[in-house]
Amino acid sequence: MSKIYVFLADGFEEIEGLTPVDLLRRAGGEVRTVSINGTTTVCGSHKITVTADAVFEETDFSDADMLVLPGGMPGTKNLGAHAGLAKLLQSAQAKGGGIAAICAAPSVLGDLGLLKGRRAVCHPGFEERLTGAQVETKRVVTDGNITTSRGMGTAVDFGLELVERLFGQEKADDLKKSIIY
Repeated sequence: MSKIYVFLADGFEEIEGLTPVDLLRRAGGEVRTVSINGTTTVCGSHKITVTADAVFEETDFSDADMLVLPGGMPGTKNLGAHAGLAKLLQSAQAKGGGIAAICAAPSVLGDLGLLKGRRAVCHPGFEERLTGAQVETKRVVTDGNITTSRGMGTAVDFGLELVERLFGQEKADDLKKSIIY
């Protein structure tokens, strides 16, 4: 079973964080939401409070198949400022592990140098932060082990791309039919 970790910080975009969780769980993934706040309570950018499954400092990520970063403000800034998450992302990249980010969050990957020589997308206005990337305008782009997407309006596409990466095209197609996509 695929093990996916979705990182939540105060100010995360709720749709971008929870849509991939929903779709990946429907596909059979073991998805854990992880707060970087030191508490399981996380308040989204639109004041929707959610309870994460775990707290970063108390979680072992050694079994991770995919690390997912939702965007939103100031959630993206909070994710980018978390030293432990930066180290985890760099380690995942070194091992070729799955990494995904949507909206402003690809800027976190760009700031860490993880997008050099790759195709990537982000929310308009964050392109300069995708250091070394070939910036595109598609809804979702996967280049190697990294998937990026543009924003709240592409959250379903993003989630379905992650399902396809982890579970295959047939599972993604079945899920599209079941959600009437």
